[in-house]
Amino acid sequence: MTEIAPQPRIKLSKLRDIGWTLWDPIGLLDPESRPGRWDDEANLSFADEYDSYLISAASQLRRGTPRDDVVAFLVEIETEHMGMGDNPSARPRAEAVVDAILADDRIWTWPDAQGRFGYPG
Repeated sequence: MTEIAPQPRIKLSKLRDIGWTLWDPIGLLDPESRPGRWDDEANLSFADEYDSYLISAASQLRRGTPRDDVVAFLVEIETEHMGMGDNPSARPRAEAVVDAILADDRIWTWPDAQGRFGYPG
């Protein structure tokens, strides 16, 4: 019988830090109207707004999807799916998100020998 390799889990808080700091296509954390971080009490009602897109982007990268394809995915989400239209900052922000995900070697957590997930640091 073939043993199935354990799959990692994403550290959602790290992914949200990246997405809210570098992407935020709707501008929900506009410093003038709603300052702070995604995890501030006043912002928790929408903290998960971008989760599905960011998780998809990170998962694509982990599976080996080319960087530029994932950048294009985030740009399309912003410009087409969210209906934000063409914005000259869309691609640079998407590139920053992809690069940050690729650079963060602690964004994924792996199960220990007993199959438990720990989230140190």
